[in-house]
Amino acid sequence: MREGILRDTSPFAKIMFSAFIVLSSFLVTLFAGLFLAIPVFGMGFMELIESLSNITHPGYANLLKYFQAVQSVGLFVIPPLVLGWFFGGNSIKYLRLHKKTRWITILLTTVIMISAIPLINLMAHLNAQISLPDFMSSIEEWIKQTEDAARHLTEKFLAAETPYDLLLNVFIIAVIPAIGEELLFRGVIQRLFSEWTRNPHAGIWITAVIFSAMHLQFYGFIPRTMLGVLFGYMLVWTGNMWIPITAHFVNNAMAVMVFYFIQRKQLGEEMETIGSEPADWIYITLSLIFFLFFITIFYARAKRPVR
Repeated sequence: MREGILRDTSPFAKIMFSAFIVLSSFLVTLFAGLFLAIPVFGMGFMELIESLSNITHPGYANLLKYFQAVQSVGLFVIPPLVLGWFFGGNSIKYLRLHKKTRWITILLTTVIMISAIPLINLMAHLNAQISLPDFMSSIEEWIKQTEDAARHLTEKFLAAETPYDLLLNVFIIAVIPAIGEELLFRGVIQRLFSEWTRNPHAGIWITAVIFSAMHLQFYGFIPRTMLGVLFGYMLVWTGNMWIPITAHFVNNAMAVMVFYFIQRKQLGEEMETIGSEPADWIYITLSLIFFLFFITIFYARAKRPVR
């Protein structure tokens, strides 16, 4: 049986090597994508750079989506596959992509994520109420400006006029990140920190914090950390990478689709923030009850052997 070249290396050395591979893959993919964009979009190099820095450019949204996909592949998809080979000799098995998946577990995962929406929105609302001390007011102002810019950029990115645009957004925002981010964070980083600390719980929480911090959104830090914790435990309980991938996909895809239908006036704007207002206590209560109910069932079934 083939073993990974770096299988017996210390966890800390593996973490440092992982950081090197992630950075290298990101830079190589970014430059390759940049030069490939020239013939794809029919622009010169300088025009391409100028278009990327001009949000009013007519081709800005398409360029943004293209580079978002390139970045996701280079930063999240390629590195774990390479690292899985170095650490385990077989990327599919190392990343636990070979496990059989019960349809009922996929269904439960989907229901859990949908039932958790009001709770996630509540955490996001509470996170947004956090204020920094007065001596950090300049940092807080910078954070608010950064968050506003990110929100405008997201709205520009998610703008969709046709079902095709919606499917493209789902692919870029939900499919690629769900696969790539889970492979890297839960498949590699969580595993390495669990080995280093010799504690799977520590590995889950450390990875969730890193996962949230890398998104560079202060006002979404808490809900994103808790999502990372949930994804981490789903992997530990099932030993199946496709489960946290499914959970991540459902979370992102729901956000994309809700925005799309709100934009088309087929849903009220309150659907995007349900659970974040005091008057929404009934939704929060039901969300908590259903979430705990289904996660308990999920945990019980996850411990059953797959036949």
